[in-house]
Amino acid sequence: MDKNTIFGFVLIAVIVLGYMQITKPSEKEIAAQKRYNDSIALVQQSKAHVAVKTISETVSDSVAANDTTNNSGAFGDFSVASKGEEKFYTLENELVKITLGSKGGRIYSVQLKKYSKRDSLNNAHPLILFKEKDSNLGFTFVTNNNRVINSSNLYFEPVSGITKDAKGNQTLILRLKTTGQAYIDFAYTLPANDYMLGFGIKAKDMNTIMPTGTNSLDMAWTSKIPQQEKGRKFEDRYSSIEYKYVADDVEKLSESKNDEKKLTNKVKWIAFKDQFFSSILIANEALNSTTLKSTLEGENSGYLKTYDANMSVAFDPTGKVPTTFRWYFGPNHYKTLTAYDKDAKDGHELTLNKLIPLGWGIFGWVNRFAIIPMFNFFNKFISNFGLIILLLTLVIKLVLFPLTYKSYMSSAKMRVLKPEIDEINARIPADKPAERQKATMELYGKVGVSPMSGCIPSLLQMPILFAMFSFFPAAIELRQQSFLWATDLSAYDSIMTLPFTVPFGFGNHVSLFCLLMTATNIVYTKLNMANQSTTDQPGGAVMKWMMYLMPVMFLFIFNNYASGLSYYYFIATLISIIQTYVIRGFVDEKKILAQLHAKRASNSKKPAKKGGFMERLEKMQREQQKAVQKRK
Repeated sequence: MDKNTIFGFVLIAVIVLGYMQITKPSEKEIAAQKRYNDSIALVQQSKAHVAVKTISETVSDSVAANDTTNNSGAFGDFSVASKGEEKFYTLENELVKITLGSKGGRIYSVQLKKYSKRDSLNNAHPLILFKEKDSNLGFTFVTNNNRVINSSNLYFEPVSGITKDAKGNQTLILRLKTTGQAYIDFAYTLPANDYMLGFGIKAKDMNTIMPTGTNSLDMAWTSKIPQQEKGRKFEDRYSSIEYKYVADDVEKLSESKNDEKKLTNKVKWIAFKDQFFSSILIANEALNSTTLKSTLEGENSGYLKTYDANMSVAFDPTGKVPTTFRWYFGPNHYKTLTAYDKDAKDGHELTLNKLIPLGWGIFGWVNRFAIIPMFNFFNKFISNFGLIILLLTLVIKLVLFPLTYKSYMSSAKMRVLKPEIDEINARIPADKPAERQKATMELYGKVGVSPMSGCIPSLLQMPILFAMFSFFPAAIELRQQSFLWATDLSAYDSIMTLPFTVPFGFGNHVSLFCLLMTATNIVYTKLNMANQSTTDQPGGAVMKWMMYLMPVMFLFIFNNYASGLSYYYFIATLISIIQTYVIRGFVDEKKILAQLHAKRASNSKKPAKKGGFMERLEKMQREQQKAVQKRK
């Protein structure tokens, strides 16, 4: 930069500073200007306050004026139902109390009047299957202008209140109105003395609101299942979503983990089930495109699981054909559920009784056709279920007595032959087990004794044993029925609460019936071991140890089970001990030995015959010996 340029910038700066100094106002002029500015500010502030107040009032008036317009934009033809007062209506008979709500036109709560829920102090409270906050039901559909409407957000109005006919059927029709003549009716009908609730959906002129070709609605049903019983772990095991296909059997989601299924086939009914009660949606036609979901709830939440069911149901917008369902809200009681198939045609049975886990195959057959009829027969005359279980056990043990006697006689024969078996073991070295076994089996063959004859009677008793294992946890008749110290035969009987939790499934309490069952099993095992000779046979010591281990395992398994089941096993084992002593008193083992010797003498005069079992055993021994020789 040259000197002339620098001189120019300095000159410009001097001129600007000089001009500012010359034009600077005096102090009087500054004070006058300040007073003027302050007055202008006050005027503007006053105008602004009036303007804000005016704008605020205008906006409020505008919102109030346009509220209906906004609802119309969101709900269209259903804007008239978008606001309302929530009201409740009750349908009630001898068995259930059902509360319906105007918002959503849905079922808000269900109380089962014949049952109660017990708290930790054993105080009774009404048994509520579900409440408003725990359940929801809604139907979703689309209008001509592509608005998606959900019935759960809209308010229904009763058509004429609750009506009652000559048969005692109570009916309530809740109507979802539109701005025109079209509407949708939800009709609920509760018969007298029944757990089944009729439910129907019928439209009028909805084809003017819905797109052409509409023939279905999307239905969403969700419910949180509350804990109703004493033992959560056991109750959780029997709680699940179960469903029946229209043309197939009953299936279910997992009870022990989160589960979800998408069903492509048509479904007849869906059950939200816990151990003793169910809420069942039954379609008179079918449910389509069904998705079911079960989610586990927290241990201390007071709930077992959350169930969700989403499906598509047939719908006629013209109203010519109604969509009809039935709801079952009630106990998982075999006789009650079976009665709904009384007049059903072949192939159209609901088979709701399959919700009760009576066991598969022959075990379920024993329960359905033997145990349950016997149980119901005694219940006609006796109200104490502890006595009913006692009588049931006595009858079962009496029926099985011939098998018990045969099993004992087989053991007695083996026992009187023990000296001869000991002689064989002394004569043949222990390092020749095959030769020992062959000689022993030859002895059995000569005297006509089969080592399997004692096992077969025991095996024939197994179906009843396992059938009872399924029956007691599923028998709602035992729920909250007390006997002796047990306050609920369907749950564990706790005589002591421990300050800690014992592992391996035992828990933090002690069941007295379980202890008694374990003690009698140990005594019975000792009695049986005394009647047998197994320790001298290969693996006999291990078998003896296992026989004593089983009752101890039962202690851990049954401590959380229904006390009625432990009580049954205790009585059954006690009767078995008594039977053993009675049979032993009447059986003369010297006479049995004489009969076996006579049998041997008789068989020695006849050509030797080998039974199929003996022949197969000898064949296996020969093959084993050949294999040993080849290795040498």
